[in-house]
Amino acid sequence: MSLGGWQDIAAVAWPLLVALLLGWVVRRALLAVARRARASAATHMRARIAEVVAVPASVALPLLFLSVAVTLTPLPGEWVARIQHWLGVGGLLCITWLLIRAAGAVERRILRENPVDMEDNLAARRVQTQTRVVSRVVQTAILVIGVAIALMTFPAIREIGAAMLASAGIIGLVAGIAARPVFGNLIAGLQIAIAQPIRMDDVVIVEGEWGRIEQITSTYVVVRIWDERRLVVPLQWFIENPFQNWTRTSAELLGTAFLWLDYRTPMARVREELERICRDDERWDGRVCVAQVTETAETTIQVRLLVSARNSGELFDLRCVVREKMIAYLAAQYPESLPRFRADLTRAGAGDDAAGTPQTGSRGSRDAARVSSPGAEDVSAADRAAALAEQEQARRD
Repeated sequence: MSLGGWQDIAAVAWPLLVALLLGWVVRRALLAVARRARASAATHMRARIAEVVAVPASVALPLLFLSVAVTLTPLPGEWVARIQHWLGVGGLLCITWLLIRAAGAVERRILRENPVDMEDNLAARRVQTQTRVVSRVVQTAILVIGVAIALMTFPAIREIGAAMLASAGIIGLVAGIAARPVFGNLIAGLQIAIAQPIRMDDVVIVEGEWGRIEQITSTYVVVRIWDERRLVVPLQWFIENPFQNWTRTSAELLGTAFLWLDYRTPMARVREELERICRDDERWDGRVCVAQVTETAETTIQVRLLVSARNSGELFDLRCVVREKMIAYLAAQYPESLPRFRADLTRAGAGDDAAGTPQTGSRGSRDAARVSSPGAEDVSAADRAAALAEQEQARRD
C-alpha cells in the first residue's frame, strides 16, 4: 500500500475513532447518571427528569458525534450524505424514544400522586384509569408518527406513498376493514377513559367470574380473579356487553346469609344475636343489620340475615362469620330451632274390636308405622300378615 493510501485511511479513520471514543465516554457517563437518578427518582424531581433523558441521550449523542466526524473525512459526498441520512434516522428514533419515555414519566407521577391503597380511593381510581388509557394512546401515537416520519425520509418509500394515494379509496376501505379490531379497541379505550364504566381496582363480575380490574392497556383489560387467575378481556367487550361493577359509585355493599330453620325458632333472639355478632366484628360498617323470615316451607322457614360492609372482600368474610356464629348460637341455646325430620306414626288398622274400638292393649299386638313425609314406603306385606294373625289369635283368646 502506498504512502498516500495510508494517509487516506488515516484521514478517514481518525475523526471516526475520536467520535467513537468520545461517544463511548459520554454514553458511560450518561448511563451512570441514569442509574444514580433511578435510585433517587422516587423523591427528587430532577432525578426523575435526568433518568428519563439520560438513556436516549446516551444513544443520540454518539450518533451526533459520528455525524460530525463523517463531514471531516475525505469520503465522497454521496457516501457522506448516505451515512448522515442513516445517522439522522437513528437520531429521529431517539427523539421518538425520548418522547415516549417522557409520556411514561408523566403517567407514573400522576399514578404516584393518586394511590389506590387507601380506604376511600374512588377519585384515585378514576384518575388512574384515565391516566393509564390516555398515556397508552399518546405513546402509541408518538411511536407511529415517529416511525412514519423516519420511513418517509427514504425516497423510495415516498414514491410508494404517492402511488398509494392515487388509489386511496380502495386501500383505505381495505385497511379500515383489516384494522377494525385495532381501531375499535382504540376508540373503546377513549370511551372508557371518558365515561369510565370501569376503573382500576374496580370489583366486577365478568363472564360469571368475580375479580378486580388489575390492568387497563390500549387493547385489553386484565381482571384478577379471586383465585389468582387472570381474565384477559378486550376493551371493546366492556362497551358492547353488560357486566356488574360493584364499586361504580361506592365500595359499600349489602350481603345476605340464608338459614333454613325450624318453625319454633325465636326470631327475637335471632335478631339480638345478629346485632351482637355485627357489633363485635370490625368488618361491619354500622349501616345494616337485619334478620327477616323471607320464605316458609312445609317443615322449615327461611331466615335472611342482611348485613353491610365497607367493601366486597370484608362483606364476604362478614357473611361467613355471621352464618357460622348464628348456627353455633342456635345449636347451643335453642337446639329445637334447627331443622327436624317429622314422621306421623299410625296403626295398621286391623286391631279394632267388634264395636269398632281400637285394641290398644292387646298382648303381642304389633304396630305398623307409616311415615307421613312424601316418598315414605308402607310396611311390608309379610309384616301386615303377621300382625293380622297375632291380632286374630288375641281375639280368640
